[in-house]
Amino acid sequence: MSIQDLPLVNAVLNGTSALLLVVGYVLIRNKQVQHHHRVMVAAFGMSCLFLVSYLIYHANVGSVKYAGLGLTRYVYFAVLISHSILAALVPPMAIITLVRAFREHFDRHKRLARWALPIWLYVSSTGVVIYLMLYGN
Repeated sequence: MSIQDLPLVNAVLNGTSALLLVVGYVLIRNKQVQHHHRVMVAAFGMSCLFLVSYLIYHANVGSVKYAGLGLTRYVYFAVLISHSILAALVPPMAIITLVRAFREHFDRHKRLARWALPIWLYVSSTGVVIYLMLYGN
C-alpha cells in the first residue's frame, strides 16, 4: 500500500464509521445496550483510524484541489465547508459522550448523544461524498 491509497482507505473508514453509527442507533432503540456499546466503540475506533490515516496522507501530500467546475464546484465547497466545521466538533463530542457512557451517566450521555450522533453521522457520510467528488471512484 502506498500513500496514494490512503484517500480510499479514509473513505472506507468513514463509510464504515457511518454504518456502525446507524447500527448503534438501531441497537439502542431496540434496547440492546451491550451490542450498542460494542458497536459505538467500534465506530469511535474507525473514526480514530480515519483521523490517523487522514493526517498521515495530508502531511505527505498537502491539500488536494477540486477540479470540478460550475454548479458542482459550489456544491463541493458547500459540503466541504460544512463538513470541516462540524468535523472539528466530532472528537470532543464523541469522547465526552463515550466517557459519560463508561461512567454510567446515561442521562447526560443520552442528552449529548442526541446532538453528537447526527453531527458525527453527517461528518462521516460527507467524508465519503468528498472522496467521491475529489477522486471520482
